[in-house]
Amino acid sequence: MKAARFHSREDLRIEEVPEPAPGPGQVKLRNAYAGICGSDLHFYFAPESLPFGLDEPHPLTGATLPQILGHEFSGTVVEVGEGVHDVKVGDRGAVYPLAVSCGECAACRKGLRFSCRLMGSLGSNVEGGGLAEFTVCDASKLHLLPDGVDLRMGALVEPMAVGWHAVARSGIEPGGTALIAGAGPIGIGSWFAFKARGVDRVLVSEPSADRRAIMAGLGARVVDPVHEDLAAAVAALTDGQGVEAAGVGAAVGSALAALVPGGRLVVASLHEHPMEFLPTSLMMGETEIVGAVGYRPEEFDAVIVAMADGVYDTTGWVTELPLEGVVDALHSLRAGLGGKTLLKVA
Repeated sequence: MKAARFHSREDLRIEEVPEPAPGPGQVKLRNAYAGICGSDLHFYFAPESLPFGLDEPHPLTGATLPQILGHEFSGTVVEVGEGVHDVKVGDRGAVYPLAVSCGECAACRKGLRFSCRLMGSLGSNVEGGGLAEFTVCDASKLHLLPDGVDLRMGALVEPMAVGWHAVARSGIEPGGTALIAGAGPIGIGSWFAFKARGVDRVLVSEPSADRRAIMAGLGARVVDPVHEDLAAAVAALTDGQGVEAAGVGAAVGSALAALVPGGRLVVASLHEHPMEFLPTSLMMGETEIVGAVGYRPEEFDAVIVAMADGVYDTTGWVTELPLEGVVDALHSLRAGLGGKTLLKVA
């Protein structure tokens, strides 16, 4: 089968590899679509920035380079392993890619499996991934799609669940106000999650004209933080009070300044470089900074339900490329162009 395998920095190859076979408790999928994620970007351009090493086999999974990438994907079951009864051939689903964690560390004991330093994910440090014609996963990791959610939308469940979890971490209630600093795919997912939760007063700050146009086309309020007055835009949105929640990519400083006293800033993306800020602003406003990584299984399902209810609209921000276009997609993402790219695998 064809697969996109990462060998080293800026070395991603489309190769022929053996098809996998499902073991006990597993299913084999014919992958349909796989998305390109910001973490794939770090794999390709800055592997040293990843929160795990790639030089040695993973201590729990044994996975090592070269690695098939792709952890945002959907597919159709073509074979089931021994002991699988709840999933059958022909079922369609989105894959919950987190496969293993140590189960013993402080993070695991608190249920924060994505924060385990030994966590393993398909498409990262578990053998197999979505950027291949077939893969296998535990049957329990396949979240079935209802008839109203197609496989193209199914590949978006994972990134949209990241935004869903970030919004949950904000603690915002219906009727609240929010700022999204950065309108990449997770920013888009956060906007839909706010909408699904009844938070309508949301401002999206994005320096890219291309991405601002995408958000405006979806119905979002947008502002250019480089050439417009972000503080004035926040004041206009909130009657001068400031936002209660901010979900950010790189623009941490501007998001902090926009918070209402008692507000919360959520950091939901990887950063390659450190930053400086004055902690006094947190003290004086009793504001908070929290992190958000991954999602819970129930949040995965909540996104699927919201998709079936018509909350998510892919118009204008989802594009498709063949598997061979994966490197072009990585360069486009790095340049801050467009919305979400899906690779059509099968």
